[in-house]
Amino acid sequence: MDQRVGIVPLPVYCLIIVCLSVLLALNKIPNDISVMIAVLTVFGFTCAELGARIPVLRRIGGPVIVTTFLPSCLVYYKLLPSELVSSINDFWQSTNILYLFIASVVVGSILSMNRLTIVKGFAKIFIPLAAGSIAAAILGTLTGMAFGLDAHRTFFYIVIPIMAGGIGEGAIPLTLGYADIMNLPQQQLFAQVLPAVMLGNLTAIICAGLLNQLGKRRPGYTGNGRLHAADDGGLLKQNNTSLASVENIAAAGMIAITLYILGILTHKLIGLPAPVTMLFLAVLAKLTYAVSPKLEDGARSVYRFFSTTVTYPLLFAIGVTITPWSDLVAAFNLANIITIVVTVLTLTTVGFFVGRWVGLYPIEGAILNACHSGMGGIGDVAILTSANRLELMPFAQMATRLGGALTITIALLLLSNLS
Repeated sequence: MDQRVGIVPLPVYCLIIVCLSVLLALNKIPNDISVMIAVLTVFGFTCAELGARIPVLRRIGGPVIVTTFLPSCLVYYKLLPSELVSSINDFWQSTNILYLFIASVVVGSILSMNRLTIVKGFAKIFIPLAAGSIAAAILGTLTGMAFGLDAHRTFFYIVIPIMAGGIGEGAIPLTLGYADIMNLPQQQLFAQVLPAVMLGNLTAIICAGLLNQLGKRRPGYTGNGRLHAADDGGLLKQNNTSLASVENIAAAGMIAITLYILGILTHKLIGLPAPVTMLFLAVLAKLTYAVSPKLEDGARSVYRFFSTTVTYPLLFAIGVTITPWSDLVAAFNLANIITIVVTVLTLTTVGFFVGRWVGLYPIEGAILNACHSGMGGIGDVAILTSANRLELMPFAQMATRLGGALTITIALLLLSNLS
């Protein structure tokens, strides 16, 4: 029982596999939450264990890459039972579990942070983010042109989608704007930009894994999840070693859910994305001492629970449901690959050096810039997991959501003027 696959004791893991195999053989696998937790946990941690054992790949985010993209490949080639895929899709659509995860990680990490870290961190991340975005736009476009791609197409269909903030809040509104300006079908435009988003996210995951390895070899370059050097010593809030009570953990979880509901309400009223509103409200609650120290300890436990136990099952569900293998493969031609890789590398490299210049740990600055090239909240989860720094989720959300919104706005203004 002390031998585990991920978090699951080995005998329990084997028993779950047997039970699921029988249910699949009988074509009677249900999509209720208890069975889906077992399915996603077993398959998610199996993929993570596999990725952690593949030479070379394990050092560049192998567990995340395998857990996200292997199920996508298996679904595309119909190597996963259709009943299982259908049940996972139904569970994903009915629960929207991704936003429960993001709410728990964002609110939990913010409420357990030092207040000075929050103020200085949010103020400092925008300089490397802006510098990296400009440099990536220029170098990415020039790279595409050097490989024979049209400058207009490279900029608007490859470079901009990478930094637009994902799919739901990035590629979709971006292509809706393109469609209005150019009088073209939105579905056609969406199909053209999606491969760049997918491959850009994969490149960012690899960059995050490499940065994590660099941090192990050069400890002076990283805060291991702390954003800037001022966190060291007296300014860093020490973790409370005492166990938070069950009541405080549950109360902190309800705080996270409540802030997300307020985010949904704000989105309905004024259109601001719910995760951004939730982020601002959590920061406001922290800075105004609205949450007691006991609830802050509970929030830390909520964060640790979700980051430890839910990440890989969630990534497996993402791979099955919303990671189209065909779109990823469509981006695999030399000009596209090099353009996308140069764009993400430029964004990440500028984050490293400019982040160091403004007082951030360079590796943390580079990782946050890499999140700007991810697939929204999904990409943030994958990139930060690859970097082993999920505590940076609040800052990653700022880089992704606000950075993506600004990128879309600027791109649509430029396209409108050019048209």
